[in-house]
Amino acid sequence: MLEKLKLYAELVRLNRPIGIYLLLWPTLWALWFASDGIPDSKLLIIFLLGVALMRSAGCAINDYADRNIDLHVARTKNRPITSGRITAKEALGVFFVLVFISFLLVIQLNKSTILLSVVAVSLAASYPFMKRYHYFPQVHLGAAFAWAIPMVFSATTAATTQNPPPLDAWLLFIAALLWTTAYDTQYGMIDREDDLKIGVKSTAILFGKYDNVINGVLQLVSLILIIWVGIINGRGIIFFGGVLVAFGFVVYQQFLTKNREPEKCLRAFLNNNWLGMVIFIGIALDYFVQ
Repeated sequence: MLEKLKLYAELVRLNRPIGIYLLLWPTLWALWFASDGIPDSKLLIIFLLGVALMRSAGCAINDYADRNIDLHVARTKNRPITSGRITAKEALGVFFVLVFISFLLVIQLNKSTILLSVVAVSLAASYPFMKRYHYFPQVHLGAAFAWAIPMVFSATTAATTQNPPPLDAWLLFIAALLWTTAYDTQYGMIDREDDLKIGVKSTAILFGKYDNVINGVLQLVSLILIIWVGIINGRGIIFFGGVLVAFGFVVYQQFLTKNREPEKCLRAFLNNNWLGMVIFIGIALDYFVQ
């Protein structure tokens, strides 16, 4: 039983938590903005747990969807399903259990947030299949990762005003969507040659030789939108300092990916954890000293 649990943990990437971190930072940005400072402890716990659960569920359904594709990609051929250590049916079971636990969390929130959570599950469940149909699965992932933002605003501001999430919620949503598209394109650059051979679609393939330029533009626009949200919310010098440091990470990532070397593209992708973190630190410290 313990060995099986270890395999399930590997399936949902608990040994590689980068995906949880990348989903966590935009959620925390939203929590601090929506709460005008430190959020309610109950909301914070619910969304922290929700981030871990839904990212894990996304990994399970991703490996189920890609179980035949992963066999032909060097980086993924030894995943639990493709290596035969667990079955596809088990992976589906893990997905549904994690979604159910997430639902138990979200039903403690208001009706509008519960309705938004249905969209969140739909985006997470459908994302892995998109690479078969169009060249924008990274955008789909961006929407899935960013959807926590309107949920956060719905669970805080909309809970008291009975209004839909405000303008800054959607600006932050677009910022997170564009940022996710950029870093997942960096990730896709690692597998580009394998994906071309097996016919899988991605923005890394679509962008071609313009991948770095487009990624840079996406990240820059994302930072501009975050600055806009900061202005709307009356943020100060510490917040803008955090965004400036984040811009430094964007420049560093461009340097890493300029020759499209897989190892350096992976380093650029992982570096986005620090980018998201410094933005959050800037937001939190700015509210703290206000």
